[in-house]
Amino acid sequence: MNASAIKQKQTFSFKSPAAHSVLLAGDFTRWMENPIPLRKQPDGVWRATASLTPGTYHYRFVVDGEWQDDPECKVRVQNPFGTQNSVVEIEQTAGKAQSEMLPAPASKY
Repeated sequence: MNASAIKQKQTFSFKSPAAHSVLLAGDFTRWMENPIPLRKQPDGVWRATASLTPGTYHYRFVVDGEWQDDPECKVRVQNPFGTQNSVVEIEQTAGKAQSEMLPAPASKY
């Protein structure tokens, strides 16, 4: 990943009113090395937001210690454990990126 690329906020959610704990683990967290805990909302949906640079990422949820698919994610790939990882694509936001990468206008005086 380009270290100077602008990070985008990506919200992940998992509906499980009965769960006691939900973690987000993926290649961007080094899987279970640095999982992101989700917070339970009053509606029973767990949510967390991660800042990710543009690129393609694989992830899964860990609900009460059990690996779970993201039922809302339509793109999945086979993983080496016989299950599937969900895939999220973070795109570069052209307008924001260009305006932040342009040098300041030179003074006429």
